[in-house]
Amino acid sequence: MSDISNQITHETDLIKGCISGERKMQQRLYDLFASKMYGICLRYASNTEEAQDIMQEGFLKVFKKIGSYRSEGSFEGWIRRIFINTAIEHFRKRFYLQPITEREEDTIEGKYLSILDNLAERDVINLVQKLSPGYRTVFNLYIVEGYTHKEISEKLGISEGTSKSQLSRAKAILQEQLKIHIELRKQAP
Repeated sequence: MSDISNQITHETDLIKGCISGERKMQQRLYDLFASKMYGICLRYASNTEEAQDIMQEGFLKVFKKIGSYRSEGSFEGWIRRIFINTAIEHFRKRFYLQPITEREEDTIEGKYLSILDNLAERDVINLVQKLSPGYRTVFNLYIVEGYTHKEISEKLGISEGTSKSQLSRAKAILQEQLKIHIELRKQAP
């Protein structure tokens, strides 16, 4: 049997076990996806406690909705969407995005520094977590998850212009934070 066949059989057994409420299979699913999903949660959260809350809520939803998985597309992708939507719901319960005026948007430099590639993942997560919840959510949805401004506007209940201005402002703030971060690194012995 090929690796792909083994993976599909393993995944099918895992899903069936979780649907049946088998704790051992639920633990296996958790162990298999926890680290990747925690990374998603960290990107949307302000801190580790909030990320852990989102993660717990996300896995509860996965176990509750697993019977609705139709084997269309990747199982991991299906789980990932649940976690992204859980993070968005978490955000929407707590915050409202404030639109930036056109004048403010015109003053924001739109280019994005490739310096992010040179930072450690932990550094990037820390910088993104310092963004306000609105900026952080739009930044993650657009830059990391690849959603369009139209899709973001529909998910968050905001206009496309607000999505664009939130992203532009997030990039400008990150640019400033990166400059400070780099200067501090240069000064460190």
